[in-house]
Amino acid sequence: MWDHSTFTKNRERLIEAKVARKLLRRVVRQARRSGLLSNEHFTVDGTLIESWAAVKSMRRRDGGDEPPGPGRNPAVDFHGERRTNETHVAPHDPEAKLYRKAHSAPAKLHYLGHVLMEHRTGLPVDVEVTEANGCAEREAALTMLDRLPKRVRRTLAADKAYDTADFVAALRERNVTPHVAANDGRVGGSALDGRTTRHAGYRASQRLRKRVEEIFGWGKDGRPMRKMKVAGLAKVSFLANLTVGCYALLRVARLTAPPPVVST
Repeated sequence: MWDHSTFTKNRERLIEAKVARKLLRRVVRQARRSGLLSNEHFTVDGTLIESWAAVKSMRRRDGGDEPPGPGRNPAVDFHGERRTNETHVAPHDPEAKLYRKAHSAPAKLHYLGHVLMEHRTGLPVDVEVTEANGCAEREAALTMLDRLPKRVRRTLAADKAYDTADFVAALRERNVTPHVAANDGRVGGSALDGRTTRHAGYRASQRLRKRVEEIFGWGKDGRPMRKMKVAGLAKVSFLANLTVGCYALLRVARLTAPPPVVST
């Protein structure tokens, strides 16, 4: 096996050749030949990927900051200063955006990773990485759906964040049945009605969609999807695709392995 520095020095060429995405596609193709995948039932979800840049490294876009202090890790007092993506940027990772997971959570610099998962065995079939914003999850879901073959009718499960009228309408235009979790508590109610939610298939999708968290959990358990050590959307996307591709490779190897021989 070559040294890790060889990989780092050739990373730009690997990104340009889309090696990580090709790996995932080859694994998906092998899984389909082995009968592990269907073409009909999918789940989509997104997760926050923390940037390597720190919030205190952010500088004003208009250049109105005081010069940083001496040393590699100067003290910065930004308490009481309002920082937004429109007014501030991280110089070392300008594509990372301030984003908070919940109202009570602190805002950190993040990217958003998105995975499209097939229901039969919970295998990921596509990955997309975007800037962190409120519409990215739904836009990435449509992008990944458009990369699938368009010959069959499908269902797509998702959580309540995807329950919007525009997204549900976009799915139906693509001949995809929306199996998103109904957000009855939002203003105006859910974009779904009983014609969709009354079916047993909808309930099955809601149960199976939670398996996508296994992919995110594996990718963040000491692996790059918890906190990236590279900067820039292209490099983050490359590592996210590579991580999910490795997860899929290990899952397919386990699912297709012959049963152990038990001696008597």
